[in-house]
Amino acid sequence: MQMGLSKVSNIEALVKQIKEEMLPDIDPYSFVSASAYDTAWLAMVPADPDQTCPMFKECLEWVVNNQTKEGCWGECVDAIDTLSATLACVIAIHKWSIGANNIKRGLDFVQENAEKILRKTEDHFPRWFTIIFPGMIELARKVGIQLAFPSQLNSFLLDIFHKRQLLLDTEELIGNQYYPPLLSYLEALPPSYDVSERDITMNLNADGSLFQSPAATASAFMATGNERSLSYLQTVVGRCANGVPPTFPMDEELIRLCLVNQLQRLGLANHFTHEIEEILVQIYRNYKTLEWLDKASNNIVDVGIQLHKDSVAFRLLRMHGYSISPRHFCWFLNNQEVRAQIEENQGYFTISMLNVYRATDLMFPGENEVEEARSFSRKVLEKITLKDSSLASTGLNKMVEHELKFPWIARLDHLDHRAWIEDINNSNVLWVGKTSFHRYII
Repeated sequence: MQMGLSKVSNIEALVKQIKEEMLPDIDPYSFVSASAYDTAWLAMVPADPDQTCPMFKECLEWVVNNQTKEGCWGECVDAIDTLSATLACVIAIHKWSIGANNIKRGLDFVQENAEKILRKTEDHFPRWFTIIFPGMIELARKVGIQLAFPSQLNSFLLDIFHKRQLLLDTEELIGNQYYPPLLSYLEALPPSYDVSERDITMNLNADGSLFQSPAATASAFMATGNERSLSYLQTVVGRCANGVPPTFPMDEELIRLCLVNQLQRLGLANHFTHEIEEILVQIYRNYKTLEWLDKASNNIVDVGIQLHKDSVAFRLLRMHGYSISPRHFCWFLNNQEVRAQIEENQGYFTISMLNVYRATDLMFPGENEVEEARSFSRKVLEKITLKDSSLASTGLNKMVEHELKFPWIARLDHLDHRAWIEDINNSNVLWVGKTSFHRYII
């Protein structure tokens, strides 16, 4: 009995500590996983033309201090994005002639683990990897870093480089066929791929970023010296002290929704009822006060994020007793352009469609829109699991199959909580980035 009371007391003390440290003035970005790859690229930006020191010393310090005990950088040791992130971090440290031990450990990790990691993803390397990984190998060798891969890996590397060349030969620098476009990978494109300063400046966002990618924008600034790009980078570092995110800026309301969702899926919501209610009250107020607008967009990122946000909001608000109309997440059904975007880029919309499908669990009788959304999202998810081979190497594939196979109403909460906790390091991190599979708290 005494031991049981002690455990409860320990949990209450931990919850109190979390609330005191994290929740009084929630900074949404404090819940976003840092991208080692993007942070490394900001660490490479020099403070002066002579390149004597880094402009963003805090980014370089983050890289030096966040190497794992295995010697790599990244959130999952055996994921392929760890290879490109580790090479980028090694290049950043090497550039400023520091951390010889960090460099050795990083290179040892890549050279000793590349074959094992690559074989796991054999025959279905994602597009971003075929662009980023060869680019990091070339850059490492260009700056004098010696890479010695085992000879049995040569065929793999040749295949990846060959696939990259096919992409470079067939895709346009800025095109609608694939997202993100090639230009968003500016930092990883080979020198032989001619990207002019005009190509860069013409495609900068209003905030000075290149497709809201910190890594690409860092490369763009080093190539052009554009003041708007510099301002963007300074804003990112000023807002995200603990490593920069894979994309910036983000929808802060969505981050808060993801936080509530995460607490629920971990089985911790009963410890944070007041904090959850505060967030949902504000979300609900925003949904009620904003007039219904057409949410269509030509930007695939905007569509994906909006669908994700609206479906998560609908599900959470209904679960907590709020009256909310299905139109708040079913808006895409009557827009043929949006539906076409989803059909043409199914892999990119995996997370959005999964959340649309989950939202339809809270369907009331007679809600034909929700029924249609459920049917549409299920068909898309079934096609994705059959056709998207890159999904098979992620925990997301298992998650999608679980949702489709077992009705929400028939599942046991505590088993779902356990599954979520066990899979938390596999696929449940926050936000979408161009150098990883899927990066959302979903």
